Amino acid sequence: MGGRRSWADRVKRPLLAHAIVVVALAFMVAITVTDLVLGTTVHLGPFLVIAPALAASMATVRLTAVVAALAVADQVIIAIFHGGLTTTNHLAQISALTLLSLLIVFLRLVRERREHALGQARSVAETAQRALLRPPPERIGPLRVAWLYLTAEDESQIGGDLFAVTRASRPASRVLIGDVRGKGLDAIAEASVVLGAFREGARRYALPALTAALQDSVDRDLEEVADTEHDLGEHFITALVLDVADDHPEVEMISCGHPPPLLLHDHRTTTLEPRAPAPPLGVPNPVPLNVERFTFAPGDMLVLYTDGVIEARSPSGDFYPLAERVATFPATDPAALLDHIHRDLLAHTADHLADDAALLILQRTDPHPAR
Repeated sequence: MGGRRSWADRVKRPLLAHAIVVVALAFMVAITVTDLVLGTTVHLGPFLVIAPALAASMATVRLTAVVAALAVADQVIIAIFHGGLTTTNHLAQISALTLLSLLIVFLRLVRERREHALGQARSVAETAQRALLRPPPERIGPLRVAWLYLTAEDESQIGGDLFAVTRASRPASRVLIGDVRGKGLDAIAEASVVLGAFREGARRYALPALTAALQDSVDRDLEEVADTEHDLGEHFITALVLDVADDHPEVEMISCGHPPPLLLHDHRTTTLEPRAPAPPLGVPNPVPLNVERFTFAPGDMLVLYTDGVIEARSPSGDFYPLAERVATFPATDPAALLDHIHRDLLAHTADHLADDAALLILQRTDPHPAR
């Protein structure tokens, strides 16, 4: 799942556009009939300009032009029944309505071209996101996987949050979730450094060596790709790296300054706070990496997320209480749980995220189900 616009949104927009056109046409009929009934004492014809203006708010250029032409035609009909087309007043009204209608159609054309260009940019950004993130499959080893990526910048559909799931050289899966400081297109190159190093080392190294390789890659390459000209602040990347074995329920985890995951076990939600987290990637770490271990049994789910989720604010300024909300959702699989969180998060923020947000949910299945 990526981006902010759903299939339902894409269906609702044309339906709403046609509904607005119907309203505009009904408005024109009402104005025309009322004007003819009232006679020459009251002139409602100038209000006809509202119809093409309404159509331009949602309809296409073609539909807007049709509504504008019908509005001018209605004005001509009114003029014919109220003294003819040669009167100065009616000629002025028809000319003014024609000019305003042409202006409305022109502005709708400009807007439609901008929307088309923006749509192409979104398509390119979504393709770039998929090429960079390589979204994980729904099943990898004994794990069921669901993911969500929301960006603070609708136009980009891509930002500095990152995640990846891949197989190790032994029967295990390696999982990464991280967050580049900052957001938007400027963070893509920094995210690519970590993802490239992770995919290169996930099959070659044990978890501490893999995390050290990520740190080394960031130390070596981040300065070259970071936007230090426009962003003078410190550049670093929080990360959480996990090793999930196929044949036993123990998971190894190294936290590099990243928010702790949530473990859902037997209808209980536990925050897996690391005892000794390392600093974020890009920040010097003089001490050995500490490997945390916890039990991840068949049926359990892990919720990994970036700080854009838990720091998402409501209009009143309240942070999103992820752990509390997850404990209340009746989800039995990652996709269902993700859908609950997605809807609830957008409702909490009134559909306005201040930062990029990513969620990755894993569920261990029984590798040897009973027959």
